[in-house]
Amino acid sequence: MELNRSGREERVIWAWFPVTFATALFCCVLWGSASPAIKIAYEIFRIGPSDTASRIMLAGARFTIAGIMTILFGSLLSRKFLVPKRGSWKKTAVLALCQTICQYYFFFMALANTSGVRGSIINASGNFIAILFAVYLFHFEKMTLKKLAGCLIGFAGILMILGGGRALAEGGAVTLSGEGAMLAADFFYAASGCLIKIFSRDENPVTLSGWQFFMGGIVLYVIGFFMGGSLAFHTGGCVLNLIYMGFISAGAYTLWGVLLKYNPVSRVSILGFMNPVMGVLLSALLLGEGREAFSVNGILALLLVSAGIICVNAPERKAAAKTGQS
Repeated sequence: MELNRSGREERVIWAWFPVTFATALFCCVLWGSASPAIKIAYEIFRIGPSDTASRIMLAGARFTIAGIMTILFGSLLSRKFLVPKRGSWKKTAVLALCQTICQYYFFFMALANTSGVRGSIINASGNFIAILFAVYLFHFEKMTLKKLAGCLIGFAGILMILGGGRALAEGGAVTLSGEGAMLAADFFYAASGCLIKIFSRDENPVTLSGWQFFMGGIVLYVIGFFMGGSLAFHTGGCVLNLIYMGFISAGAYTLWGVLLKYNPVSRVSILGFMNPVMGVLLSALLLGEGREAFSVNGILALLLVSAGIICVNAPERKAAAKTGQS
């Protein structure tokens, strides 16, 4: 609800559940398409699995564009140009180091060495690691039985896509440059989520996100360049792919922020279960990974991970009861 000029409350379209659901679904389609888009980028830019420098340059180019788009989108919504406050530049730099530079160094490495299906499901572990960080490291929340159950269910799904405990014990299910790198990226994702919660107390989160994308992207690109990387635009598809990858982060983040502004956090967060679902489906469709996506292990792992996300984000009964009475 918002107040109009006459002082009366009027319903905002973003708070209407069909619009909320459709927008959340669109965001999850964007985020879910990240793994296929990156793997396709490796093909059309002709970046091999061992070409770390060029992968870093690609990540840098993507997030430089994402940062520019996020700043522009946010500025249009706010009707003013978004620039961090004088005291927020250090926070922005710290966030850029954690969320963009470190997280996506490992994320881009992982997708060069594992399938899109496995990457999409393992990437969901960030939701559960974030809960553990928020409870035990940053002390934002208290652990509840519901959250603990959700984490256990979600991690069971991650374990299943990795082949189970026996496969892990034998050492053949996980490689450091593939699944291990994706888990490392998820740790940085979880940490950055907690940092955003702290830093956004004094700064617009869209401003933080846009500028940290931009700063982190520039740093990644420069590092990749001096490591000897290169980006060769062999076809027009390379340009379109890069712009789309930038839009994935900018468009999804901006729209998700709008939903969080006009809806209870729990209503929006619980819809995040669609993220790994879209990632698996799009990997099957665009990368030809249907055999893995629709295998018994793949389906069960996806169901467990999605159920875990729903569980940890479902509102507590007491909170839900209070909301219903108000």
